[in-house]
Amino acid sequence: MVLSTIPSFVRRRGRITIAQQRALDTLWSCYGIGPNNLVHLGELFGRITDLYLEIGFGMGDALIKMAQTHPECDYLGVDVYLPGMGRLLLQLQEQKLQNVKVLCADIVEILQHPWLFGRLTGIYIFFPDPWPKKRHHKRRLIQPAFVELLAQQLKTGGNLWIATDWQEYADQILAVLEDSPQFKNNVAPYHFSPRLAERPLTKFEQRGQHLGHQVWDLNYQRL
Repeated sequence: MVLSTIPSFVRRRGRITIAQQRALDTLWSCYGIGPNNLVHLGELFGRITDLYLEIGFGMGDALIKMAQTHPECDYLGVDVYLPGMGRLLLQLQEQKLQNVKVLCADIVEILQHPWLFGRLTGIYIFFPDPWPKKRHHKRRLIQPAFVELLAQQLKTGGNLWIATDWQEYADQILAVLEDSPQFKNNVAPYHFSPRLAERPLTKFEQRGQHLGHQVWDLNYQRL
C-alpha cells in the first residue's frame, strides 16, 4: 500500500485566545498523547473498553457530546488546529470527562503506527476538507489507500461514519467505499445514511444550512 505524501490539511494557526493557549500549556499533560504513549494504549484510560476515534474534531463539539453520552466508551481525537484543540481541552476540564484523549498529529502517520491495529470500534470523520478545486483533489483525505488504513484499525464489525456538505466529494467518498472489499454499506449499496443522531449540529453545519448546503452522511461496517 502506497500512501500519498501530499498532506490533506493545512496547519492553520488561526486566532487562539488566551484561555485556549493556557489550556494547551496546562492541560495537555492531562489529556494529550505524546509519541511515547503510542505503544501503551491500555494505560491511557486505565481500562479496556470500546474505543472510538474522531479524525479532525474541529472545535470538539461532536467529541464532547459523544463522550458525555457514552461514558462507558473511550474516545481519541486527532487534529492539528490549535484553537480547536485548546477549546476541547477546556471543555474536557469543565465537564470533568475522563474518557477522551487528544493527539496533535497527521492522522496518516498515526494510522500507520501498529498501536491501533484492529482495536477501534468506530471511526468518525465529520466534514473533512473537500479541496474543491480539481487540481487539489489529490489532497482529499478519503482515498482508496487511506480507506485501507482505516480498515486495518477497525475491528471486525466496527463502524465508519463520514459526513460532508460537498456533494461531489460525497459522491467520491461513496464510490471509494463501495469499491472497498473491507467495508459494506449499512443502509444499502450506493446509498447515503440518515444523519447520525449523536452528531451535534455544529456552527459549521448551521452556517452551511443557512447557505443552502445539504449534508451527506455515510455509514459503513468493517467486514
